[in-house]
Amino acid sequence: MAFIDYYSILGVSKTASGDDIKKAYRKLARKYHPDINPNDEEAKKKFQQINEANEVLSDPEKRKKYDEYGENWKHAEEFEKARQQQAQNGGFADYSSFGGDFGGKAYSFSGEDEGGFSDFFESLFGGRGASRGSRTSAFRGQDYTTELHLSLRDASETHKQTLTLNGKNLRITIPAGVADGQVIKLAGQGAPGRNGRPNGDLYITFVIQEDPKFKRVGNDLYTNADISLYTAVLGGDETVDTFTGKVKLKVAAGTQNGTKVRLKGKGFPVYKKDGHFGDLIITYTVKIPTNLNAEQRELFEKLAKS
Repeated sequence: MAFIDYYSILGVSKTASGDDIKKAYRKLARKYHPDINPNDEEAKKKFQQINEANEVLSDPEKRKKYDEYGENWKHAEEFEKARQQQAQNGGFADYSSFGGDFGGKAYSFSGEDEGGFSDFFESLFGGRGASRGSRTSAFRGQDYTTELHLSLRDASETHKQTLTLNGKNLRITIPAGVADGQVIKLAGQGAPGRNGRPNGDLYITFVIQEDPKFKRVGNDLYTNADISLYTAVLGGDETVDTFTGKVKLKVAAGTQNGTKVRLKGKGFPVYKKDGHFGDLIITYTVKIPTNLNAEQRELFEKLAKS
C-alpha cells in the first residue's frame, strides 16, 4: 500500500499547530462530506483520507509516533519493544513474545537489505520478503473521525440521526445538551479489525451552529427583548420569547436600558441529566420612539421642562 502523507492530505506543514490542523480538517470535511457529494466515489475516498489524517495529526501522541514512524505509527510500541530486546540480546530480537505468528524466530536488526530495512522491520511491517498474511494483518481496526453539524435547537433535544460512513448507514441517538466541539466515541464502529482483532472506534465531533436569537454559554442561554419607552417608564406586562415559547413578564417601572432578568430553569438542558436546565438571561432593550407627531413632541417637551 502506497504511503499517504497526512500533512499533504490536510494541506498543512509539518510544523502546523493544533488549531491549524483543526481548521484545515473542518474546511476539507465540509467540502468532501458524503452528504454534499452523493454518489461521488472520489469525494468519498478523499473524505476517508481526510478523517484518517485528522485522527492521527490532531492527537499529539499519535502525531509524534507518525512523525517518527510514518505509515507504521500504529506499531511503534512493538517496534520499540523489539529494539529494546535487540539491545538486551546482543543484536537479536525475538518476535514470538509479541503474540504474532513468527514461530519464535529471531530477527537481526544489524543487517539491512538493499532496500534499507532490517529483516525484523520487513517482517513486522510487511515490507519486501514478508508475507502479507498473518505476520502483518493481526491488528486492531483503524479509528474513524467525523463531524456532525446541528442547530442549537437540535442540540437541545434528544433525537436520532442517521450517519452515512463509508457507504454504511449508522443510526445514532444524540442526547440533549451536547456542546459545540464535544466528541463522543462509538465503540466498534470504525474499520474492521484483522485476524480476529477488534474493530476500530468512531469519534464524532459536534459542530453547533449559532442561533440568530439565542446565545449559549455553558448551560445558560442569553437573549434580548425589546420593550417600549412607555413600559420602561411606567412599568407593565411584556410578552417575551424564551427558547421553548413565549412568556409574560412583569416589567418594573423605571426599568433602564440594558437591565437583565434571569429566568431559572429556562435555559439549555444539562447533558445526560434529565430534568436539569440552565437559566435564561434576558436583556431589555428600550426602544426610543421615532417619527413623533407634533402633539407627541409637545408632550415630551412638557415632560422635559417639568
